[in-house]
Parts: sequence; C-alpha cells; structure tokens
Amino acid sequence: MANFTIMTGFILISFSGNPEIEILNASLFLVLYLVALTGNILIVTVISIDHSFYSPMYFFLKHLSFLDICYITVTVPRFIYNSFMHSGNITLWECILQCFAFTSCGSAEVAILTVMSYDRYVAICFPLRYEIIMDVNTCFHGILVVWIGGVISGVMHTAATFSINFCGSNIIHQFFCDIPQLLKLSCSNINVSELGVTAFLSLAVFFCFIFIGFSYTHIFSAVLRIPSAEGRAKAFSTCLPHLCVVTLFLSTGILAFLKPPSDTPSVIEFLLTVFYTIVPPTLNPMIYSLRNKAMKTALRKVFLKGKA
Repeated sequence: MANFTIMTGFILISFSGNPEIEILNASLFLVLYLVALTGNILIVTVISIDHSFYSPMYFFLKHLSFLDICYITVTVPRFIYNSFMHSGNITLWECILQCFAFTSCGSAEVAILTVMSYDRYVAICFPLRYEIIMDVNTCFHGILVVWIGGVISGVMHTAATFSINFCGSNIIHQFFCDIPQLLKLSCSNINVSELGVTAFLSLAVFFCFIFIGFSYTHIFSAVLRIPSAEGRAKAFSTCLPHLCVVTLFLSTGILAFLKPPSDTPSVIEFLLTVFYTIVPPTLNPMIYSLRNKAMKTALRKVFLKGKA
C-alpha cells in the first residue's frame, strides 16, 4: 500500500547544494529582480503620468508591466530569502498560495499578450476604425477577462494539484513550488482532475497561440502592402516589441513544460525554469523601451526630473 502522508510543508532544493554557490545564485537573482522591478515600475509610472500614452496599446502595456512585477515577485524573493538564510522550508499554505499566484500570473500574462496582439491587429489592419473598435469599454472588458481568466486558471490548477495524496518525501527539486515537481510526490501515477485541468489550460494556451499567429499573419500581410519603406518601418516598430515578448515568454514556457521532470534535475532544467520565470519580466521593459522612441523620451524626462 502507498504510504500516505499529511504534508505540513515542503523543502525547496534548487540546482546546487553548495551554500557558496547558493549565495552566488541568490545574488544574481537579486540583481535580476531589482532590474525587472525597476524597469516595470518605470513603465507603469511613465504611462500613468504622461497623457501622451493614453492609448489602448500603452494601457495594455501598463497592465503587462504590472503583471510582470507580480509574476517575478511570486517566486524570486522567497528563493533569495531561503538562500541567504540557508533554509529551503516552505509551509503547505505558503506553497499553495505560491502555486495559485504563479499560475494566475502566468495564465493572465498569456491572456494579455493575446489581447495585445488583437490590439496591434486592429491598429494595422483597420487603422480608420481603430478608435471605434478599441474604445474604453473594449479595453476595460479585455483587461477584466485577463484578470478573471488568470484567477480562474490559478484556482483550477492549484485545487487539482493539492487534491492529490502525497507520499514519502516532501522535497521539491526546484527553487519554488513548481507544479510538475509537486506532481512527482503524488501517490498515484494518474490524477484525473489534474490531467483534466492541464488539458483544458493547455487547450486555452494553444488557442491563444493560434490567435496570436493568426493576428500576426494578417499584420505582416498588411504591412508588406504599405507602399513606402518609411510606413512599413513605422508599422513594424509598433509590432516587433510585442512579437519579441510573445516569442520569449511562450517559447521558454513551452520548452520548460514539455520536458518531463526527472528525478535528478539537470542544469538545462534549471536554466529553462529561470528563462520562463525571470528572463521575460526582466527583458520586457528593455524590449519595449529600446524599440520605442516615445517611451525612451519619456523615461529620459523622468530621470532628468529626478536629478533636478
């Protein structure tokens, strides 16, 4: 019979068991976290105070930056704290909350990237009707769907994961409560509710991926029909940052989740996890600000005011 255990907590074990390397990793994570936090807070602040950014594209970008702050804050600060304190302990309820928040933010990020692709599709393919289609109500309802969808996904995935029976070891080979690693502690090989939720959410992500692909197929087709090179360059400049962000987030996430977790996690698994949890929120502000003259100008004004 399976040795059923009532778990009261877990032990998070990241890639290296060497305390010195753990401190080094934590220091690197701290730098990346501060960079991500600073960049995304600056974008949220600039868009909120500068009236020239009062448009649907920047409205969604502000929410994306806020989501990135939440997404990276769910996992990284806890890892930094555990590393400096030389402790990997996390209580059951902390683990449940972390799983819920991480899944909710991840799902909401996929949803908002999909909504942003629709915004770019309307802007490029229907420029004369853009303000009519993407009015205040459309933007509000789009963000409402993003947040509600994220919360529902988080509740479903977390409830299904923690409805399983855990046996034996309470060691999670990851720097946060990663659901694939938690499922390895299950007493049964197959959990119907978890498989059902995973299949449903995978289908939703696949639908978002197809919709984004459909949008950009029409966007590129419309841009290539623009007669002037300057016009094509201007159109591409509003789309390429979003496409880079979508590619970065979805590709790293898909690669990480398609690779089955092993009993002895490798360097590649650890790096993949870092790529989909830390790299997107850190690079997103750089991608948008470096490719956007208006954003660079506004950020420069903020820094000049700070020095004055």
